[in-house]
Amino acid sequence: MAPPAAETAAVVEGDGQPQQQQRQAGGFGQTITGIIRIAVFCYFASKFFSPKQKPADPSQPSHLMSNLFQKGEHLDMWFYLSEHEKFNDFGNEGALIWHETNIPYAVWKPESTRTLSKKYYPSEALKNNGSLYAHVFFARSGYPIDPSAPEYQPLNCFGRTHPVATYLPKRKADKKKSLLGNPKDTDESNAEVEQVDGNDLDIKDEGPVEWLSYWKPNVTINLVDDFTRYPQHGVPPNIAPYLLVEPSTVNYYPTVFFNEFWLLRDKLIIINETVSELPLNLEVSPISMTKWQLLQQIDQSFQIHRSYGSMLDGESDELKRVFLEGNPYLLGVTMFVSMLHSVFDFLAFKNDIQFWNKNKSMEGLSAKSVVLNFICQFIIFLYLLDNDTSWMILASSGVGVCIEFWKIGKAMRIEVDRSGMIPRLRFHDRESYASKGV
Repeated sequence: MAPPAAETAAVVEGDGQPQQQQRQAGGFGQTITGIIRIAVFCYFASKFFSPKQKPADPSQPSHLMSNLFQKGEHLDMWFYLSEHEKFNDFGNEGALIWHETNIPYAVWKPESTRTLSKKYYPSEALKNNGSLYAHVFFARSGYPIDPSAPEYQPLNCFGRTHPVATYLPKRKADKKKSLLGNPKDTDESNAEVEQVDGNDLDIKDEGPVEWLSYWKPNVTINLVDDFTRYPQHGVPPNIAPYLLVEPSTVNYYPTVFFNEFWLLRDKLIIINETVSELPLNLEVSPISMTKWQLLQQIDQSFQIHRSYGSMLDGESDELKRVFLEGNPYLLGVTMFVSMLHSVFDFLAFKNDIQFWNKNKSMEGLSAKSVVLNFICQFIIFLYLLDNDTSWMILASSGVGVCIEFWKIGKAMRIEVDRSGMIPRLRFHDRESYASKGV
């Protein structure tokens, strides 16, 4: 799917917003690098290490499933919208939103991509938390999709269903307090500060989670360019859920993929009683097997990061926004610099540890500066932790704090004083340092 056009207007609240964006820019490049590494690793791992089951009868070879359609074969498409998940009302002209003919299958030509933009007028049921589904059907050119038609043949048509209206939990408003005061003396900002400064921070939201109905303005239908011959009992697990097998011939139909990778949450439209019309942008186009699986692996890596707690909810949309709205050359330079920064951090840590591990004398060194460096590094680490910085930057800063604390033990002699009621730590200068002076 071609990335949608970036929005031309941006709202900046206060003087602290640009600084926050600059702090997040460095973390985005490092997080993107890690996600791409995981996605590529999972892709090749699924290719080479996917489990292959043996046929039930070793004496008979396993049946190889092939695509029922040929490359370059022309297809007709019907796009219906219905409030029912099961659809068989093919004669309803009001439900038919889009019809295209002679679409070449798996051919990379301009006529293989078709687009349509129109307005959709929701019903009262949809405005009141109703459901809406897109029913897409493909057939060989000249063949019908209605089972009641005389020329209907099951081997010549296939289809998929996809929800156009989805339900998501309502986002909670962020309650933050500015330590430097409110930059703007507006009524709206003052109201926000009063709300945060009050007792609302001590009140926990114990009510149920509110779910809202959202409209997907972009529906992208991709026909996967896949003519692989799969064993009947050895389809890769990442492809099996999307493979539609015809039971009589044990072959599969072309894979229909509803591409929502670039559909960000802030592009969704809330459906309520005040909505009178909704935009609907439709597209049908081919997609290569490699790109399709790569998109799946990236989405899977997002889920892995969220399950490990290394990615917050909604951060994946921010990463996608970097690709949509950012300069690709600047993004590549950012990723390259982030990798160099990680390498240089590792080399600096290694050399610092080697120097202090071999050092036996404090001559020419200052023990007070070592303690001061530890305090500064610890304050920086707490600041980064409080500002939700990228976990890679936090890890680098945390390792630096640990090394600075370890260097205190090398620069000074630490003893535990148990003479009093409460044990205390006492720091003494090394003999070599005490004889030379600071």
